[in-house]
Parts: sequence; structure tokens; C-alpha cells
Amino acid sequence: MKRRIPLRKRLLVRLLSVSALIAVCSVAATAWLAVTTTTSALKEEQGQDLAADNRILAELSGYAATHSGWSGVRDTVRALAARTGRRIALTTADRAFVADSAPRGTPLPPRAAATVDPLRTDTYTETGAQLSGIDPRAVGPYRLSRKERAGLDALATKRKHCYERYGLQPSVVRTVSGRPVVSAPDGTDPAAYGAVACEDGQLNTPTPTERTALDALSELARPCLRQAGLHLGGQLFLTFDPSGKDPFGGGFLLAKYARVATGEAARAAQDCVQSARRTQLEPYVAPVAELFLGIGDQNPARFDMSPANKAKVVGVAGLVLAVTVAVTAVVAIRLVRPLRALTLAAQQSPELHVRVPVTTRDETGILAEAFNDLTERRERLEAQRKAMVSDIAHELRSPLTNIRGWLEVVRDGVVGPDPALLDSLHEEALVLQRIIDDLQDLAAADAGTLRLHREPLRAGELLDQVAAAHRVAGDAAGVALRTETGDAAWLDADPVRMRQALGNLVSNALRHTPADGTVTLAARRDGEEVLFTVTDTGSGIAPEDLPHVFERFWRAEKSRSRRTGGSGLGLAIVRHLVAAHGGTAAVTSEPGAGAEFALRLPAMPPPADEP
Repeated sequence: MKRRIPLRKRLLVRLLSVSALIAVCSVAATAWLAVTTTTSALKEEQGQDLAADNRILAELSGYAATHSGWSGVRDTVRALAARTGRRIALTTADRAFVADSAPRGTPLPPRAAATVDPLRTDTYTETGAQLSGIDPRAVGPYRLSRKERAGLDALATKRKHCYERYGLQPSVVRTVSGRPVVSAPDGTDPAAYGAVACEDGQLNTPTPTERTALDALSELARPCLRQAGLHLGGQLFLTFDPSGKDPFGGGFLLAKYARVATGEAARAAQDCVQSARRTQLEPYVAPVAELFLGIGDQNPARFDMSPANKAKVVGVAGLVLAVTVAVTAVVAIRLVRPLRALTLAAQQSPELHVRVPVTTRDETGILAEAFNDLTERRERLEAQRKAMVSDIAHELRSPLTNIRGWLEVVRDGVVGPDPALLDSLHEEALVLQRIIDDLQDLAAADAGTLRLHREPLRAGELLDQVAAAHRVAGDAAGVALRTETGDAAWLDADPVRMRQALGNLVSNALRHTPADGTVTLAARRDGEEVLFTVTDTGSGIAPEDLPHVFERFWRAEKSRSRRTGGSGLGLAIVRHLVAAHGGTAAVTSEPGAGAEFALRLPAMPPPADEP
């Protein structure tokens, strides 16, 4: 009786319900995201504060000018963010975070607001616009030692007192390098007051620290000046400027060239000195960083959509929902149709072996192909089962018929139970016993109950034991039995089962090798495996028969005569025994050139007590 599926459990209904739910959630999420994004954009546009941004940039540039890295900038960033209400983030050029006032995981604004580079800046600070492009707070090697500052302070105090004696009211300003500068009131010329005697030159003389830095700067600028054709007898002069107004940083440096008078030459000289100055200061300043500015979270904005915009959102949401449902319905119908065909085929009688047409190449088509493959395998297994039952009956019938016939003859008194007859009956009983033992081994292997007693085995010793066991049979058949072993190879295996597997191969090879032929047993280490091969010089195996060699009861000779072969179970047992050890069995052959059976099993290192 065909079972009716409830409506709520049908795949089509479930797909439609899930698709509708996904569509509603997607539309709602999209609308929320649009509103949120629009709100942020409006707030970003309305909350721009150019003055605050400049202060942030100037302060961070000052930090970079006075520190060789950004390791301690987090506190400065947080303080600036709290003071300005802005989100401040510093990253490297490849967007790796240096510091961020926002919580971890907050995305960056799409573009950087500025680049923090104290060696290339036009920020405005208390000292004015930095037209030179180098932040004046970047002093690097020109920073004076405490002893030098104390000496210059004494000279500055002396000059100030001297100016005061001439009626001037000078001021002392300390530059960022630590050098004091004595300045007269604006518009006042000390010479007009007769205060020339106060300028003895001692305060203007560079200190050892400054002299060392100036010499280094001269060497850095020299190649550029020579390349520009600006040189004077090979000597370059970089002199100290005590005015505190030169743009090269803190009032120390002024490039003076004796012959530089034209504008182009002066600009070229200044560019060379600027480039050398940046090279000199680079180790003393923080690396270039990208500055991102965003809105803070103190005053969340409110965004209200107009009725027209709300209607548009609702209309678009409804349209998307309708299209989603329609497309899902079409897809679901196409999906359910082949599933129904599969269900109908599966409900048919097993003897029919019904196959379904493959109409698509998607997952349903793959399922249909897998169903057809399963049907074909089931059909093959059924055929093999029938053939195996027939083969078992044939294999058991022959020895049983012989035993029964001879017993009936003895019972009727036609012949007596002489030793020859008893040997013949015993041989037939042994044939039956071997068939039953082989079937028992295969049944244990199929059930996973085949017991293995593993122990370390040397591959060479195993081959010698197998060869010794079959030496008599080989001599009787006129077949030479040889063994070849390479380097010492060890494996963890059951010695009885391995002798059984190799013995089956050797017996099979001796049976199919003519007189004066050779059967070779070889073993060697092949990477992480031990490779056993049994090679004969017999008639070989036809290419169309190679895929069936390891099948149960399969024999190339269809008459199943005892003179030309065994029961057809030996190679099947070999494959199962090797698989139980975690290995594989394979065969290669060419008609007329013999066959080679190869067994690969996991290798193991030699035991500790072995040399």
C-alpha cells in the first residue's frame, strides 16, 4: 500500500517555507543595513571637524617625530579620541593595526584621512606651517646632552644680561633640541642700541653633538650636490643658524654655498640638503602610518525614512519575496520529480533490477547514477551468488561422488578395501576438507572475525620457509624454485597466514608453469612497504581475465578439471589475507610470458635486538 506523506512533511512544502523565511530575513537584513549605512554616512558628513582633524594629525605627527616607533602611541590615541569625540585608528601601509580607539573588530573607514609622516608633512603647529616638509620636532642626532644644555644655558643667560644692560628686554626660547635662543623684541636691532659687543659668537658655536650631526649631514648631501653640478673645490659647507627660524628643523641648519646665488641652484641645493636630512632623521622617527578618522559613539544619530522611502522598501521586499518563492517552486518541482522516480524504482521487486533515467547533472542526477550503479552491482552480486552456489555444488559433488561410488562398490563386494582404495578415498576426503577450510577462511574474512597472531617477521626468512615447503612439488613438476631477497625487510604479520597466502601463489604458479620453467619468489623494501612478488614463466593470463583473477570460484579453464586447477578459492583467500594485514594484492601478465603476483604490506623497523 502506498503511504501518503503529510503536507507539512513534503519536501516541496519545506523548501518553500525555508526559502520564504530566508527571503524575509534577507530583505529585513538588507533594509536594516541600508538604514544603518545611510545613518553612518549622514553622521560622517555632518560631523566633520576640520580643526579637530588637524589637531589630531599635528599631535600624532609630533609623537612620530619624537619616537622611533609606535609602541606607546595607544594611550595618546585613546586620549585624543576622548578629547575630540572621533574614532582614531593608525595602521601601517598594508592596513595592519597599530592603534585604534574603537573596539577590536570595528571595520576601518573606506579611505585614510591622512598619512602620518614627520619627514614629509605640511601640518600646522605652534611654530607655523612647515613648508620644508619635515616636522620641526624631529631633531634626531641633534638633541643636546644635559651637559651641553647646561653650558648653553649659562651663555644664554650671560647674553640676556648683556642685552639688558643696553636697555633691551630680550627673551630666551628653548628649541626642541635643547638649544636656547636669545631674541630681542620684534623689530629691534641690537646694533642700534650698541649691543654688538654682546654677540661674542660663543652661543652660536655648534656643540660637539651638533658638529658631529652636521658633518654626517654634509657627507649625506655631498653625492646629490655633485650630481646636480653644485660643488666648490670639492668642499661643502653646512653651517649653524642660531636664529631658530630655518625650516630644516629646530633652528640648527642652514645650507650655504659660496657660489649658489641663482634661484635654480639654490633650490637644487636645498632639495639635496632636505633629502639628506630625511635620510639622517629616518632612524629616529616612527615609520609612516595611515590615519583613519571616523565618528565616535557618544551621540548616536537617528535616521527616519520618509513614507515614500518606506513604501519603496516594502515594495522591493515584496517583489524579492515573490520572485524567491516562484523560483524556489520551480526548482523544488524539478528536484522532486526525479526523487519520485527513484522512490518508485526502489519499491519494485528486487528481481526486476529497475533503473531510473538520469535527467539532470546536479545532486539529484548524481543520486540517480548512484542508484543505477547500486542496481547493477546488486545484479552482478546476484549473478555471482548463483554462480558461487553452482560452483560450490560442483566442487563438493565430485569428491563426494567418488567417495560414494567406491563405498558402494566395497559394500557390494565387487572390490575389497585394499590400501590403494583407502588412499584414494583419503585423498578425496582431503579435497573436501581443503574446500571447507577455504570457505571457512573466506567466511571469517567477510565477517571480520579472521584472527591474526602478529609478530615481527623477516621477509627473507618467510620466503625461505615457503620455498622449502614447495621444493618437493617443484622438483616433481620439473620447475625450478628460486628466491631473491634484497636488503633486510621486516613486517608485522601473522607468519601462518602469510605462509598460507604466499603458498597459494606458489602452488598456483607451479600448476601453470611447464617443465623446465622457473618460479621466482622475491621480497624487498619499497618505501614504507614490503613488496613480495611471485613470478612464473608459464602461459600467462589473458587481458580479459585479469580483472576476475581474485574472484571466488573463478577459473580461466571453464571445465573446472582437477588436472588444470584447484577450487578457485586460493587467490580470493590471498586477497583477503593480505587485506587483513593492511596490504594489497595485484597481478600483471602477458599471454605466453608468464604472470607476476605482487603483495604489498606495511613495513616495520627492525626489532631493537636485531643487528
